[in-house]
Amino acid sequence: MLGNRFKGARGGSGKPSKKGFGAPASNKVVVVPHRFPGVYVAKGKSDALVTRNMVVGESIYGEKRIEVTNEDGEKVEYRMWNPFRSKLGATIIGGVANMPIGIGSKVLYLGAANGTTVSHVSDMVGPTGIVYAVEFSHRSARDLTNMAKRRPNIVPIVEDARQPLKYRMLVGMVDIIFADVAQPDQARIVAMNANHFLKPSGWYIIAIKANCVDSTASPEAVYRVP
Repeated sequence: MLGNRFKGARGGSGKPSKKGFGAPASNKVVVVPHRFPGVYVAKGKSDALVTRNMVVGESIYGEKRIEVTNEDGEKVEYRMWNPFRSKLGATIIGGVANMPIGIGSKVLYLGAANGTTVSHVSDMVGPTGIVYAVEFSHRSARDLTNMAKRRPNIVPIVEDARQPLKYRMLVGMVDIIFADVAQPDQARIVAMNANHFLKPSGWYIIAIKANCVDSTASPEAVYRVP
């Protein structure tokens, strides 16, 4: 289990606290692979976390894009990943020890919101992977669905993550479950979905928002392991 906790809006939606975070200020940018497959670091005057853009020429949430020429002379476009708008991005920036999501992974994303982080997961897994993105809010799901029209490895599912049987015909067995549903019973929700969809020896990652578990307790008390 990856248990790092981060503050921020669910699914990466909300107010960006640092506009243009991590954008290299120099035109001379070198992109190198991160230690986690599917993730890269753009090295310029300042470093930034990036993913290779599956839909060249398009930004999802106003993020900056950079184009570099690789060793084969091919032009490749990358998207900046703002960790102030993505718990998963913050996880990687924060130095988490393991990241099971990578090229070719099959991911069940619970609490996809409008798809900010889902879009980067889509980049990470690439065309051989798939992201089943579950979101209950119809308003958020509208943005998610529109994005998925241009990203064939995203399957948008407008359903309640508490009722996995409703989407059992849409979701295959997955390698990873990422949960960001901001509910006090999030662990139970993950367990139900894992029972139906998680492969043996699969991974799950839970993003825990303390005041959604217990608004009267301190974050330290909520996160304390007995």
